[in-house]
Amino acid sequence: MTSPRSSREDMLLSVVVPAYNEATTIEAVLRQLKQVPLRLEVIVVDDASTDGTGAILDRLACEGGLLQQVIRHPTNRGKGAALRSGIAAATGQVIVAQDADLEYDPAELPALLRPIRDGKADAVYGSRFQGGPHRVLFFWHAVGNNFLTLVSNMFTNLNLTDMETCYKVVRADLLKRLPLRSERFGIEVELTARLAQAGARIWELPITYSGRTYAEGKKITWRDGVAALFHVIRYNMFPPGGQWRTR
Repeated sequence: MTSPRSSREDMLLSVVVPAYNEATTIEAVLRQLKQVPLRLEVIVVDDASTDGTGAILDRLACEGGLLQQVIRHPTNRGKGAALRSGIAAATGQVIVAQDADLEYDPAELPALLRPIRDGKADAVYGSRFQGGPHRVLFFWHAVGNNFLTLVSNMFTNLNLTDMETCYKVVRADLLKRLPLRSERFGIEVELTARLAQAGARIWELPITYSGRTYAEGKKITWRDGVAALFHVIRYNMFPPGGQWRTR
C-alpha cells in the first residue's frame, strides 16, 4: 500500500502559463521549467497573441517533453480568463501559475511546493517582499503593491506581504472548486479573497524576483492598480453563494 507521505512526494504539479505576445521570452521560460526537479504538467494558454508566440508554441509542442498542452483563446480575454482555462484543464494534484516574462524563477517551485507536500498548507504564496534577491526598479509599483496588500489583508484578516504575487501554489481540489470569475489582472485579488473565504491554510515564502521595465514588455499600469482596489472591495464584500466555502 502506498503511504500518504510517498503519495505527496510523487505529486504532479500543473504549471499554467498565460501568454499574450511573449514571443521573446516564452521559449526560455519553458526551458527553465524543464530543468525543475519535479513532476510537472505544463499548460500554456495563448491568449490570442499576434507576435508569433503561437508559432513558437507549435514548434515546441512538436519537440515533445517540454510542453504538454496548448490552449488557444480566439480573442484576447486577459490573464484571469487564461488562468481559469488552464486550471480547468489541469490534471495535477497542485496548480501554480507561471508568468511567461522571466520575472519569476521556476527554480523556486520545489521550495514553494514543500509546505503542501508536508501537509502543512493548502496554498503557498511566493513573496517578492520578504527579503529575497530582487531587481531594483519602480518605487511607486512597490508602494502600490504594499497598499493593495494592506487593504486586502484588512478584509481577509491575513498577514500577507505580497497579495499580488504570481506564484500562488494551491491544492488542485481546492482551487478547482473556487468560484473564480475575473477576466484580467483582478484574478490575483479574487484568488486571495476566495482562499481566505474558504478557510485555506496559507503559507508565504520569500522568492527572487527580476521585474522587467515597460521597454522590456511589462504590461501592468496604474490603471490596473486602481482596478485592483475596486476588486479588493468587490470580491471580499460580495462573495458568491454556494457550498464551496469551508467556514
